[in-house]
Amino acid sequence: MRIAILGCGQLSRMLALAGIPLGIKFSFLNDTNDQITDCVNGLGRVVALPENWQEKQAISDLYDALGKPDCITVEKEQVDVKILQALQAHCDIFPNPQAVIASQHRHREKQLLEKLSIPTSPFVYFKSAQETIKTLPLPVVVKSCSDGYDGKNQWVLKTLEDVKHFDTLNIQDYIIEAWIKFEREVSVVSARAKNGDIKHYALTENVHKSGILIHSIAPAVELGDSLTLKAQAYMESVLTELDYVGVMAMECFVINDQLMINELAPRVHNSGHWTQMGSVTCQFENHVRALAGLPLGSTRMLGNAAMVNLIGTEHASLESLTDSSKYYWYNKAVKPGRKLGHINFLEQTRETLVQKLEDYQQATTK
Repeated sequence: MRIAILGCGQLSRMLALAGIPLGIKFSFLNDTNDQITDCVNGLGRVVALPENWQEKQAISDLYDALGKPDCITVEKEQVDVKILQALQAHCDIFPNPQAVIASQHRHREKQLLEKLSIPTSPFVYFKSAQETIKTLPLPVVVKSCSDGYDGKNQWVLKTLEDVKHFDTLNIQDYIIEAWIKFEREVSVVSARAKNGDIKHYALTENVHKSGILIHSIAPAVELGDSLTLKAQAYMESVLTELDYVGVMAMECFVINDQLMINELAPRVHNSGHWTQMGSVTCQFENHVRALAGLPLGSTRMLGNAAMVNLIGTEHASLESLTDSSKYYWYNKAVKPGRKLGHINFLEQTRETLVQKLEDYQQATTK
């Protein structure tokens, strides 16, 4: 079997590394043409998107160049869905293009959550900030409907001067959300198979800085079974509505023992990287299993797990590793704010895990 992935970044890399032991071959579609492909070099065919891809013959030739894959998936939501729809004439697309469309645009995502009666923050779509604050009190958060990840293309408006300034920026296609005073940020990562079977990973607690995930710890503690079941029910509702195949992530705010959904990601997710070491079957293998029509693997935890992102830094010292941690480097060029790798930790007790995490962070900040 061959799977093609739209994108050549670290998520494509880790999907291939999880799928190759299953005997699956991979191809990678470089849809931007200027993207450096070091993350996936040596893991399968890398094919550039032709300029005339909208022509029927060009799409057929592209499918052939990719090795006639049995299915195509994505490593990111910000893709031109028309490419997926054109390739759909030749093979399956998982998740299906409609699921990507629903999740790649914040307003459509909000509409989906509202349709399913899943709580999300109050918002207005594409109105001036001055008009918006008549119904949403300051502070508010402005988010671009697309290309708004890792804190990019987001603005916090705290004062009337902020509001007036934003309205002069001529920003296009955005939503304005109420400022949410949440207690914690958690995520649920789940996989849905072709036959509708769903498996959930443990709820994960996430710590962000400037919109970028710094580290995750699983399982999130002191949430209670009811909150976990609620998160899983919300996820199952979305997955079923979209007839989704593969792994999806749902980011949530915890507020007074309730959940408010922040956003969806129709792909394997940074907050699920800990599963590479902390679960019987990692998120990457389960995504591949779902696409291949294989039974989903167990999501049972093997202990208490954590993940630390390596952001904008040179290769971390391997001397910082312990007998219960593993290092993952993406082969990307060093750039401020860029996720370049991560380290996973696994311990039998949460106390030991937190201590090892603190020891690592202290050692790397000296």
